[in-house]
Amino acid sequence: MKKSSRFLIILLTISALLCSTSIAKPTGNISPELVRKFDRQLTIDGNSRTIMNAVTGTDLRQLTLNRELVNKHNDIFSMKIKTEGITDQNSTGRCWMFAGFNIMRPAVIKKHNLSSFEFSETYLFFYDKLEKANLFLENMIATADKDLTDRLLQKYLESPVADGGWWNYFTGLIEKYGVIPKDAMGETVNSEKSRSMNYIIDNLLRTDAITLRKMVQNKAKKRDIEAKKEAMLADVYRMLVYNLGRPPQEFVWRYCDKDKNIVEKTYTPKQFFDEVVGLDLNDYVMIFDHAMYPYNKHYQIQTSRNIFENEDMDFINLDIATIKKLTLATVTDSIPVWFAADVGHYMERDHGIMAKDIFDYESLFGIDLSMSKKDRLLTRALTPNHGMAFIGVDVKNDKPIKWLVENSWGTDIGNKGRWSMYDNWFDDYVLTVVLPKDHIPEDILKILKTKPTVLPPWDPMSDPN
Repeated sequence: MKKSSRFLIILLTISALLCSTSIAKPTGNISPELVRKFDRQLTIDGNSRTIMNAVTGTDLRQLTLNRELVNKHNDIFSMKIKTEGITDQNSTGRCWMFAGFNIMRPAVIKKHNLSSFEFSETYLFFYDKLEKANLFLENMIATADKDLTDRLLQKYLESPVADGGWWNYFTGLIEKYGVIPKDAMGETVNSEKSRSMNYIIDNLLRTDAITLRKMVQNKAKKRDIEAKKEAMLADVYRMLVYNLGRPPQEFVWRYCDKDKNIVEKTYTPKQFFDEVVGLDLNDYVMIFDHAMYPYNKHYQIQTSRNIFENEDMDFINLDIATIKKLTLATVTDSIPVWFAADVGHYMERDHGIMAKDIFDYESLFGIDLSMSKKDRLLTRALTPNHGMAFIGVDVKNDKPIKWLVENSWGTDIGNKGRWSMYDNWFDDYVLTVVLPKDHIPEDILKILKTKPTVLPPWDPMSDPN
């Protein structure tokens, strides 16, 4: 065969292959035939029509409610920590802060013989925003050599001053700025509904980010960059004052205790924390059930802080059975416990019940929603999106049946603001607790002395409450 003939055959073969590839139909699309197949497989009979009518006309939570569980439920707890009042974070993401204050309030009320007491969340909220703005601008300077599409920068730019936070955010702010009572700096419209304020500050900071990046890229002098950043922060400070009020440097706390004694004293915010609260914030440890990683290890999550000069959040990773054992011992000793969980699952709001089987979606639709805790974390079906406080427990035969939870959603949701968390809900949806060191065995505390494994900013546990 001549070379020209062989070349022609090869050319025609390649062309045929290319043509067959280009006209090949995709196999993953939804075709009209497939839709018709689905429709043929679905039989609408008396039973399925009843289900369809019920679903289209009824809230799914009412339709799938386990009324037998509701009827058996009671609000009796074998051990309760005495608390006064329910707080309300309103339309904000300040749960972590409210939960932190809620574990402090009982001691203040008892110590000073008060009928009620609440800290100023607005005061700490102000400095949280200011610190987050500063951290964001410093991050923009430090990463000016990276493209704006870089994954880490996209994480920074997503929400520069978001409301959410962790226990270490809370303690870092208190150590630096102290605390004040609510009547020294009350709520404002924008402290209770922060979306508009956040929108403006976030977009101002994104605009500032472009300016700072250009200055760094154009080799501007360090002092000029620092001066520009300071001017940007001054704008944020001014906006925070307009929205939240001016934080007091000194204030008078005047109260009347249960015995009708009137007490009055002048404090700075740090003096108020030291004298009125007197809690050693370094005496607490964060413990996680991070099922994606080995237990009995020390971890740290990159970028999980709100103050530039502070360390990122670190934690000991323990299995949920051990976490429950330690939490039970702490609550039983009348010590409230800060915790974070995923509140997007199986919470019945009218009665304040958190139970794994409170809704039965699977029976209604004939589906299987079972997943391991590890798989739920990996698929983002589980995140620590809300902070609350344990203030009691119901124990039978040395085992917890349900836990008493103090929330910060006001008194209209749940059982006048409190919730009953059944133990099976704890297993599946509680992700972290904060415990005092003297309630943690020494062999577990020693884990903190080991070098932590650093987790990336996009870890499922990285998103603050």
